[in-house]
Amino acid sequence: MAQILDSLPNDENGSILCCYVNATSQIQVARITNISNWYFERVVFPGQRLVFEANPNGILEIHSGMMASAILSDTIPCQRLALQKIERDQVKIRKEAITSV
Repeated sequence: MAQILDSLPNDENGSILCCYVNATSQIQVARITNISNWYFERVVFPGQRLVFEANPNGILEIHSGMMASAILSDTIPCQRLALQKIERDQVKIRKEAITSV
């Protein structure tokens, strides 16, 4: 999944696919600012699921609050938000099981 406006810098760490869910009733702003040469910021609406690519060393900051002010309410290591990869063999087995039924 490519970041259209702010692609990850090329480095040896690679990237991970992450997911964050806004389980509150407030609009939140999700930011990653600790990776050099890269800045990530997205608005996350209540109940919305945000799926994104990030550096494994990234720290997601969650800012929430009212219109004119935002408070840093949480910091989450991106590795904690990483989605598990499904091995190609498992996907192949599932496809074979579906087509044989």
